[in-house]
Amino acid sequence: MTSPYAKELQIALLAVQRATILTKRVFHEKAKGATSKDDKSPVTIGDFGAQALIISALQHNFPTDEIVAEEEADVLRENAGLRQQIWDLVRETRLEDGEAEGLLGGGVGSEEKMLEFIDGGKSKGGNKGRIWAIDPIDGTKGFLRGGQYAVCLGLMVDGDVKVGVLGCPNLPVDDSVSLDAKTGQDQSDEEGKGVVFGAVEGQGATSRPMSKGKLQDSKPIAMKKVEDIAQATFCESVEAGHSNQDDSVKIAQLLGITKPSVRMDSQAKYGSIARGAGDLYLRLPVNKNYQEKIWDHTAGDLIVREAGGLVTDTEGSRLDFSVGRTLAANKGVVAAPKAVHMKVLDAVKSVLSSK
Repeated sequence: MTSPYAKELQIALLAVQRATILTKRVFHEKAKGATSKDDKSPVTIGDFGAQALIISALQHNFPTDEIVAEEEADVLRENAGLRQQIWDLVRETRLEDGEAEGLLGGGVGSEEKMLEFIDGGKSKGGNKGRIWAIDPIDGTKGFLRGGQYAVCLGLMVDGDVKVGVLGCPNLPVDDSVSLDAKTGQDQSDEEGKGVVFGAVEGQGATSRPMSKGKLQDSKPIAMKKVEDIAQATFCESVEAGHSNQDDSVKIAQLLGITKPSVRMDSQAKYGSIARGAGDLYLRLPVNKNYQEKIWDHTAGDLIVREAGGLVTDTEGSRLDFSVGRTLAANKGVVAAPKAVHMKVLDAVKSVLSSK
């Protein structure tokens, strides 16, 4: 008997893997060595192209499902040059394994079809039915600077995350490689890099090497046992605008952690702690009005929980994906192995309540 969500997981893994072929090409041809750090166009091209490819695969396999995604095609309809660049990439991107490519429905048929697919992500989210959440390039600044980024895809059913997939082209394939300060910077997708994480609710989490064709064999992953919290490695965002780094320092001090944090872009942080390369992930509110987008957390939340972790907000509540396109009911993120999560959460509450 086929396990629940087996097809959804397979299609999500292949769709993400195909999208990373495009993002890696954009990185090498357009982002790497970009003359200006202010030039966001490589991200724009990669975002739109990856979103078109993923939505194409989802609509082929699950035509009645809703989709929440970040990009809309209006700007492309008004900018022929940008549209052409993206279409050239989308048209040429396919998995090298014919059977795998066939499962995704093959290529995108036309430029107009590409625009329709990009516009297919306008669902408002919510707590009813099947809704996919896509972040075609999570960690845009990491993508531009050669740090970490992720192609992210998750399926929610009635507001609960059931399937999560993260494609991380610049993370090492080897699950046993520990995070260090270099992990978040000066990375590329050379030999030995590129991993795809996957999870289905109640079935555990896995990692597998990224490929350009059919899916490679997967291995189960699990969070590392933290015997001494003072020895823990914790991850946070590179961008100070995403997480309050001053508060992180105080929390680390309270827990007796002396190692500097590992600063990384994207949901690669979730994947890294899920496989035991790091231990804790803190994303602390920078202002009281900011609402996290669901596509920034859907896949990572499930992958960490299925690897034996706990993911809550800074009050200790589970992340609530049922209220729309944002995590309006939550503030911040605290992810840690179950055994030490309460200890970490207490430190977080202590620091945040003293402000």
